[in-house]
Amino acid sequence: MDNYSLKKKPHYPVSEKLREYLNYYSREIKFGVEYKDLTRYNNAVPLYNLKGKDTLWESVLFPQSEMEHLNKTLIDIYSILKTGGDTSVTEHLSVDRIDYCTFGNSNPFRIRILNIFNENFDYFYVKQADASRIYGLQLEHILSPNRITYFVDGNTLIEEHIAGIPGDMFIENNLHDKGINELRLAKEFVKFNERCFVRLLGDMRSYNYIIDITPDFEQVHYRIRAIDFDQQSYEGRKNLYFPQYFKENKAFVDLCIKYMTPESVLQYKLEEYTLIVKRIKAAGNMFNDLLKCMCMDTISTKEKIANLAEELANHYQDKSFLNCTTMGELVNASLQAVVNKVKN
Repeated sequence: MDNYSLKKKPHYPVSEKLREYLNYYSREIKFGVEYKDLTRYNNAVPLYNLKGKDTLWESVLFPQSEMEHLNKTLIDIYSILKTGGDTSVTEHLSVDRIDYCTFGNSNPFRIRILNIFNENFDYFYVKQADASRIYGLQLEHILSPNRITYFVDGNTLIEEHIAGIPGDMFIENNLHDKGINELRLAKEFVKFNERCFVRLLGDMRSYNYIIDITPDFEQVHYRIRAIDFDQQSYEGRKNLYFPQYFKENKAFVDLCIKYMTPESVLQYKLEEYTLIVKRIKAAGNMFNDLLKCMCMDTISTKEKIANLAEELANHYQDKSFLNCTTMGELVNASLQAVVNKVKN
């Protein structure tokens, strides 16, 4: 298994065309707080997990006067995510904690919302609005079996929390538990691997996705869901879009080797391709408008685009990839290749 060390991706601003798309499809909403407002904290303490390990997050503190304003505004944002902005059911909610991530590209803030009646809590994230991340979120919303709730205001991005067991924690703590259905996990990893590749979502190492477990009346179902979209269509190497090539995912690859034949792998790939094509048709103009916008946008370098175009042309045995000049065009060509596979 190759070990890739990805360089930090630059920030790509939201273009005018992308802004129009977000407005048209009701993804742009005015908030009362911006990402930069949360950077004005005056103290921070490291956040450790239950085993005493540093999580690379910090709990940040604000002056009391500023915290009063943040408490109301952040709860209003939470109501937009959960109830369409109806604040009549938020009187019992409070901002319990604000965490800041010191690791990765986006440096997000994680807001913990507490129900003071029953001490239940939920999260959402405040990030810098980066074009590649927004494309990644919207492609996930359209092409995957998962719906994504997010909103943008200027240079601020609000994302819902995606619940599940982080992949690295699942591999370490749960993979060998009694009752784990390894075959179903292997099947889901094959499908996840293909979903990431055909829409060019990169850097899906084990800490960038979660495992969602759903008990059924006879079996347990697993779904692997991406939670980090920073590397949507940025890297110039084909293998960086395949989760199977990251050493952090070796445990899942080993399950696939143990349980899968080439014929069953092909079957699950075709199943996923068919579902993706159905989702494209169902999305209609929402998908077409997104790809038009993405094809005109700059979210990578010319060198990476040219190299990836060559590798994809070899992978698909299709020279039309060599005519692509943007990452959006490569995504479009890759998805069209999937549509053609299903047709044939």
